[in-house]
Amino acid sequence: MNLQGIESFSSSRLVLARERVGFTQRRLSESVGISPRTIKAYESGETSPSRESLSAISRALGYPEAFFVAPSIDALPLEAASFRALSKASATLRNRAVASGTFAVELLYPYLAQRFDLPKVDLPDLRDETPSAAAEALRHYWGLGQRPIPHVVRLLELHGVRVFSLSEDCDAIDAFSLWRDGVPFIFLNARKTAERGIFDAAHELAHLTMHRHGVPQGHDAEKEADRFASNFLLPEAAIRASAPKVTTVANVAAMKRRWRASTAALGRRLYDLGLMSKYNYTRFNIELSHRGRHNEPAPIPRETSAILEKTLSTLSEEGIDARSIARELHLPLSEIRALTFGFQMVTGSGMTSGVGRGDLRLVT
Repeated sequence: MNLQGIESFSSSRLVLARERVGFTQRRLSESVGISPRTIKAYESGETSPSRESLSAISRALGYPEAFFVAPSIDALPLEAASFRALSKASATLRNRAVASGTFAVELLYPYLAQRFDLPKVDLPDLRDETPSAAAEALRHYWGLGQRPIPHVVRLLELHGVRVFSLSEDCDAIDAFSLWRDGVPFIFLNARKTAERGIFDAAHELAHLTMHRHGVPQGHDAEKEADRFASNFLLPEAAIRASAPKVTTVANVAAMKRRWRASTAALGRRLYDLGLMSKYNYTRFNIELSHRGRHNEPAPIPRETSAILEKTLSTLSEEGIDARSIARELHLPLSEIRALTFGFQMVTGSGMTSGVGRGDLRLVT
């Protein structure tokens, strides 16, 4: 491979790759047999590695050598992303997630946006509203009324939100969101339950609409986003009309077929609206606890990105597969799959007004 001269080495890409795999500078130095001081000099741009050292770094981190000599990338600042469960996520985990987000925002999204006409951004500024008022206002703005939302992720994409997946195998990273150059992005942990993913998408929608002009990093902001998500997914008037007379776990779980929320979220909503007594709510939570947090009653199909499904399917028909995209972006194939829900797209469950093949056109 022609590296076009080692002077083209990108220090920012080295930092991204190292943080993405969770290596410290010391661990990388030990893996490649280079001093920590030298690794630090590479990352600061003070000096560039030799061809032999670059090959060693490439092998240690699992990224092709071409990745490190491509144009520099502006990494997403850690403070630009809204994280749930911030206190539980270590700096290493947050850096890994944000590095993955950087690959989506700076590489994969531009790749797709250059080739397809994607939906325009249509998110109102709701920073002056309470969570319940903001949820009601957004439902009205999007013409949803009190109806259940058949597919939350596809609804967000229809209104210009770019949704990608994360593959972090940990409870500390649920999701995060950010605005970049006027475009909203949401990243969902694909290893969470389907119900959790739907709630996380609505939670991040709150950050994008209510906290757009300030980075929420506190417990109060997270509680606001939770209240927004509950009101947005489970509008009060409709829930009051459909609430079961006897609020057992089985009866509440039966509501999922219509409302596509977790049994716990539905139970909490009924309790908050005064439709479940404190005594019954306590018994309800005890029964759920006995089932285990990962044993969701009446599980529902996972929601994934219609935009990614349609664009990648269309590219495949043009002879451009995942490996081709990875090669062009100088990324490991695993990074493309990590951002695109593993290419295991759910079909046949979309909303009638969702993104269809006719909504996406190749740019000619």
